[in-house]
Amino acid sequence: MSHQIRIILCDDHTLFRKGLVELLEREGLIEVSNITGNPAEVAELLREHKPDVLLLDLNIGGVDGINVMQELRAEGFTLPVLMLTVSEAEDDLARALRGGANGYLLKSMEPDEVVDAIQRAHKGETVVAPAMTAKLVSLLDQKSSSSASLLDSLTQREREILTHLARGESNKAIARQLEISYDTVKLHVRHILAKLNLSSRVEAAVFAVEHKLTPGLDSKKP
Repeated sequence: MSHQIRIILCDDHTLFRKGLVELLEREGLIEVSNITGNPAEVAELLREHKPDVLLLDLNIGGVDGINVMQELRAEGFTLPVLMLTVSEAEDDLARALRGGANGYLLKSMEPDEVVDAIQRAHKGETVVAPAMTAKLVSLLDQKSSSSASLLDSLTQREREILTHLARGESNKAIARQLEISYDTVKLHVRHILAKLNLSSRVEAAVFAVEHKLTPGLDSKKP
């Protein structure tokens, strides 16, 4: 028999969580280590039971489940967290995934879909309810469009300097290669970070790599 995936369920609807636990454990693939309706208990339960996956209600008695998850992340808990909810709002999906959730499950999902989602999350995948797939695609398209728009806001010189940042070059090295002053490079870097909504050279370098910018070193115009 394969290893059972151990989960903790945090949901404040007693009838729902009782039914979900029975359905999850029916096939013998999932072991529910503990259930709670109190988000304040979750951290201690995680330390005590060391589950593989946490199922966390998006709204627990008026408490924002995403905030609970972020607090758990801040405390060092790295296990997969699946948000459980009735909300099909795109904004809630976006907040959950940006907040560090590994999945977004609807309470209307079939039991076998929930089991499959837990198994996939345990393997390191990000999972969303089938009904939310179109909204996820929309979010990804928005992110791609937004990034492309930010990149288009850069001047040719700024794009050129960004490619040098992607190679980890210092301002002095960039200035020497482009035959411009050190202060000019500093000013360009400051403009690049502002336009891309980034806070460091490292983030700018990562942005450049993600967008497959290749060094264009032929221009020497100031």
